Amino acid sequence: MTDIILHHYGLSPFAEKVRIGLGLKQAAWKSVDIPNVMPKPDLMPLTGGYRKTPVMQIGADIYCDTQLIMLELDRRLPSPALLPEGREGEARAITMWADRLIFSPAVGVVMSQVADKFGEAFKKDRSEFSGRSFDPERMRAALPFVRDQTYALLSLAEAMLADGRRFLLGGEPSLADCALYNPVWFIRQHLGSAAAPLDRHPKIAAWAERMSVLGHGKRADIKAGDALEIAKAATPGKTSVDGSDPSGLKAGQKLSVTPDDTGKVPVTGTLVGLTADRISLARHDERVGDVVVHFPRAGFIVQTL
Repeated sequence: MTDIILHHYGLSPFAEKVRIGLGLKQAAWKSVDIPNVMPKPDLMPLTGGYRKTPVMQIGADIYCDTQLIMLELDRRLPSPALLPEGREGEARAITMWADRLIFSPAVGVVMSQVADKFGEAFKKDRSEFSGRSFDPERMRAALPFVRDQTYALLSLAEAMLADGRRFLLGGEPSLADCALYNPVWFIRQHLGSAAAPLDRHPKIAAWAERMSVLGHGKRADIKAGDALEIAKAATPGKTSVDGSDPSGLKAGQKLSVTPDDTGKVPVTGTLVGLTADRISLARHDERVGDVVVHFPRAGFIVQTL
């Protein structure tokens, strides 16, 4: 298989979701460290403008958003499985719940207590990314609310572990665990393992220790320029468009794909792949040649051009 390349930075919580998944699979992968703020001149030629972290590259195929990155990892490295047989939908539903509901207040818990540590470049970048001002005073004022929301949401996961299971869906870790570990890890990294509201969830605390043991697999660092050369020398994999898709989209149409929450930068290209869980656009860039950029369907706005 062509090398897995992860474009990420160390303190990215969603990158940790992927890194822990690579650890679960004990996978070999290559790491490209990217800036935590724009500009990202060695990433944009690959993604066509998508600015969220992380991005996974396999040859000339570029995968955006951890929803899809994790599914693609499981397709290419099927054992041990991220999606337990017969419970695939459950694992993905819990993942969406963690990504969409728990992540934001958990990050709020952290940022409300460390926002003053960040420089003006970071504040400006995150203001543009989120669409609202990065205001440390407002964040501090919101701490009681976001801490309460994180406590309430994590209580549901605590209840899942109450029967003594080691992981959310049973005896082995799954995609659901990787997703929940993302916001829990972020709190632990910045505030410590006993920080509120984790101090009220002993089963999650023990579970997080079990997750951390998975590690990050077999990482090898490479330069961004090397990743661009790999893309340029490769040919994108084959994709197809489901002609009966309810969207009515057809192969060859010019489209834009944009996240529906934050980082709302549209990526434009030609439709070459469409399934129930992904949409794929062919693009050309002078630095990397022809690539295909893949997105999940859920959480993205697709428009014809």
